[in-house]
Amino acid sequence: MLCKCKLTVRTYECDSYGHVNNANYLNYLEYARYELLRDVGFDYKAMVKAGYGIYVARVEIDYKKSAIADDELLIESRPIKKGAVSGIIAQEIKRGDDLLVEAKVTWAFVDSKGQPTKVPPEFDKPGLKP
Repeated sequence: MLCKCKLTVRTYECDSYGHVNNANYLNYLEYARYELLRDVGFDYKAMVKAGYGIYVARVEIDYKKSAIADDELLIESRPIKKGAVSGIIAQEIKRGDDLLVEAKVTWAFVDSKGQPTKVPPEFDKPGLKP
């Protein structure tokens, strides 16, 4: 499953050098992962209501090129690993043909106490698997 979403860089996301502050790329990646969940039919609100959560356990990120205000970005997200409790999503942020960011985000499914737990069948969507 490959999820693609677009966004436009806003001026307040840029630093004094005129390019997107590196921390803002984490927000872009978060937005795209939520869109991936929606695309695979994952009911995030129902998960929270049921007392579960999805925590980010690790982020590996390589910054290749800078984005600036008004750039149109494409974020591609796809699952590359899925276990009973956790998985990894690969993500790329592009501007046209330019690759700006490569990331791998490891997530873990947790219970109401924040402890890792097996993903219940109602939330274990096929689109979360590579």
